[in-house]
Amino acid sequence: MRPIFLALTALTLAAPAAAQKKPAVRPGLVRVQIVTDQGPITLALDTRRAPETTKNFLEYVDDGRFDGAVIYRSAKTRNATQYGFIQGGIRTDARRILPPFKHERTDRTGIRHTDGTISMARRTEPNSAGGNFFITLGALPSFDAKGSFPGYAAFGHVVGGMTVVKRIHDGATGGRMGGQMLLTPVKILSAKRLDGPSKPTGMVKPWLIKKPERPAR
Repeated sequence: MRPIFLALTALTLAAPAAAQKKPAVRPGLVRVQIVTDQGPITLALDTRRAPETTKNFLEYVDDGRFDGAVIYRSAKTRNATQYGFIQGGIRTDARRILPPFKHERTDRTGIRHTDGTISMARRTEPNSAGGNFFITLGALPSFDAKGSFPGYAAFGHVVGGMTVVKRIHDGATGGRMGGQMLLTPVKILSAKRLDGPSKPTGMVKPWLIKKPERPAR
C-alpha cells in the first residue's frame, strides 16, 4: 500500500494544476471516514436509495456521537471464518442515542448485503435501529429482506480500508453473543463526512458533560 501511495503522490506533484482536482463523487453518495485505532475505513452512503437510514447515520457522524465509541463484535461464519461481519457503535449508551427512524427494506432500496456493505444493527422489531452498525465480509444474503422477514437496513459500502475491516474481523473473540465479542474492542477515534457540509442536530450532548469534582475532605 505504501509504495502505491508514494507513487500517486509523485504523479500529483508532477501533474498540471488542472489535473489535481478531487475526483467527483457520484450524485447521491456521501462519503464518511471512520478513523479507528486500527486504521481508517471510508464508506460511501447511498442518500437516494436509503435516505432515512443514511440521514440517521450522518446525524450520528455530524454530532460526533460515534467519536470515542468502539467496534466491539466480530462474527465469523462457521465453515469459512474469513467471512461474517464486524459490529460497532454506541452500544447501549443512552446519552448518545437519537430518535428511531423508519426501517428501509433491502427489497425496496435494492441495496443488498454484498461484500463490504454497511448496514444497521437492530433489535427484533424493524424500527429499532439507531446508533449501532455492521460491515460485512463476503455476501450475507440471509440479511436481506424477503417476504415477512424485514431484514436489515443496508445503506452503503466500504470504498476504502477494507484491509482494516479484515484486520478487525481477525481479532480474538469470546464472551457473550456466542463468543463473538472482541476481547480487545477497537476504538473509534473519529467519524467525519468527506462530502458536503456537516449538519449537526443541535441536540444536547450529555456524554460530553463532565461531572463536577467533589472537593477533597
